[in-house]
Amino acid sequence: MNAVALLGLLVLGVVVLTPVADRVGVPQPVLLTVYGLVLGVLPFVPAPELNPELILPLVLPPLLFAATQSTSVRELRAAVRPILGLAVGLTLLTATVVAVVGHALGLPWAVAAVLGAVVSPPDPVAASAVASRVHLPQRLVTLLEGEGQFNDATALVIYQLSVTAVLVGGVTVGQIGLGLVVAVVGGALLGLAGGWLTRRALGLLHDAATETTVTLAVPFGLYLLAEAVGASGVLAVLVAGLFLRVKLSREVTSAGWVLGRSVWQYVEFALSGLLFAFLGLELTDVLGSTALLDDMQTLKVAGAVIAVLVILRAAAMFTASAVVGRRARRAGSATPYGWRESAVASWAGMRGVVTVATALALPEVVRGGGPFPAREEVVLVSLLVVLVTLVLQGLTLTPLVKGLGVAEEVDVRSDTRRLHREVAEAALDHLRGVEDVDPDVLAAVVQQYENRLHYRRQVEDLVEGDMGGADAGPRLREVLTAATEVEREAVLQARQRGEVSPAAAEDVLFDVEARALRYRS
Repeated sequence: MNAVALLGLLVLGVVVLTPVADRVGVPQPVLLTVYGLVLGVLPFVPAPELNPELILPLVLPPLLFAATQSTSVRELRAAVRPILGLAVGLTLLTATVVAVVGHALGLPWAVAAVLGAVVSPPDPVAASAVASRVHLPQRLVTLLEGEGQFNDATALVIYQLSVTAVLVGGVTVGQIGLGLVVAVVGGALLGLAGGWLTRRALGLLHDAATETTVTLAVPFGLYLLAEAVGASGVLAVLVAGLFLRVKLSREVTSAGWVLGRSVWQYVEFALSGLLFAFLGLELTDVLGSTALLDDMQTLKVAGAVIAVLVILRAAAMFTASAVVGRRARRAGSATPYGWRESAVASWAGMRGVVTVATALALPEVVRGGGPFPAREEVVLVSLLVVLVTLVLQGLTLTPLVKGLGVAEEVDVRSDTRRLHREVAEAALDHLRGVEDVDPDVLAAVVQQYENRLHYRRQVEDLVEGDMGGADAGPRLREVLTAATEVEREAVLQARQRGEVSPAAAEDVLFDVEARALRYRS
């Protein structure tokens, strides 16, 4: 089997198992990782040949940028202190404690520091997948996703400094401090500059495909540029993504916004799915090719590291919750995170992509030509941590959320109807004050908005009132969806008979499909 056939198997797994995961209630990352593990033991499936050093620059930029495009910057700003406390403070603390434990169990200090950096960041994709399934409170989702986005930057800075210490035989405190400043400040400045330049460039373009291509290229370019000058590529991508999240919609065309949103949703879906399937495949390959699994000392280190990760995260979460709660009570406001939310956040510490990529990317030799000390042991311990936390915590997090009653149902449709009405009213207020437009044209536009507003109010009366009974909302969507299916068939038949041009048929079909999508959502 060649690489193309292997890629086809991975894609097939993503396509087939994603709806299966929704049906059986298993997080998609867990199911796809298990799928990769199963593929890896089949005799006709070859070992993956992707260079581990390419995983981070190929995967992290688009995934991080895609995550920022669905992030609420307002909610992120409101929770910035706990997010930074977890993304920076907890990551540093975890790396330090793991390094101490690793050294106590026989690893050299520098190698133990590398292990601490590798296993310190939880995986944001896995946590987000679970959060989206069980309807966690938005404040908790913001906390977990914000932590997951920024802790990679902290962990990768520690990782690079620790690996350098192993390669050259040590680094000074001054070098560590300088490296941190350059990585953080440089990454933030490059991200702001890249976001601003991208915004200006998009303001000059008026083509949807070109605009989307630019947004696809920006994360990779910023990441590579930042890493080349010693700054944090992760931080550069995050800052640029958040900057564009706020500013982008005012610069791109409507068609560009719709296309870009669809493309980035697909990139996030396909890339994260393939990544976890590949992760399982890689785990099988590495675990099957090492003799260290028979070494009780290595298993002891792995067990100790897993225990440290679980206990330390729980202690940090409950402590942070107590501090935030005390401040909230002093301010006379509601406590944002109770013990139930803290328990869920404590258990949402699955390790994944970054841990595997950094472990496999460790150099095999040091500067003097000798082997990287304890490299195989660090890689094995890291992969065991990923396997245990991803499967164990990933499978039990959903039952934990349901058991604690943390899930929160949000009436998105009600918010959507209200917002549609408000924006239509805002447009009408504006139109009624316009004076330099032909009265007949203005009257036609005003009539269109008034009809739309009247329709929205009728829908609200039907869904929220007593006109149609308890099932009025679902029944209304069902009827409207059926009507769009008739419209679609009429367009396709007209195009097939040659009664309209292909371009006209595509335009009408696009409008029909857009309305059908709204009715189904």
